Amino acid sequence: MGSGVPSDEHFPEHDFDPEKLDLQVRVMLSADRKAVDPVVARVMESVRAMKCVDGKEEAIELALHEALANAVVHGAKEDPTKVVECLVACDAERGVLIIVRDPGPGFDPQSIPACTIGENLYSNHGRGIFLINQLMDEVQFHKNGTEIHMVKR
Repeated sequence: MGSGVPSDEHFPEHDFDPEKLDLQVRVMLSADRKAVDPVVARVMESVRAMKCVDGKEEAIELALHEALANAVVHGAKEDPTKVVECLVACDAERGVLIIVRDPGPGFDPQSIPACTIGENLYSNHGRGIFLINQLMDEVQFHKNGTEIHMVKR
């Protein structure tokens, strides 16, 4: 499962360097919660057409939704004048790489309280990053937490 550990490495063990990949999908959305669902639908349509992770689309869809919602709500503070970016690259041998970037100040992923212990079990928020880590094979945060890289093989 994904480690959620911040890193500035570009998936060296899988040769997934986002700067060298041909992007299959690039979507910009305003930081409005209502923009998330249509973007997820559009990206998932492309992911299904690429056929690089057959049978794993539901996990990718939920992780993507969580990442975009976090970027809109926490990164861009739901300011519709700000833009969130989603990039998707696919490789038949390595799977799919999804990058979500937000214009926020960033955060320390290690500072997010574990949602599976203590009083956090009963919290009605704070599960997005946990879910992303469970659903994706690799999760890394870059650029002070303003960029999340998710890989599904």
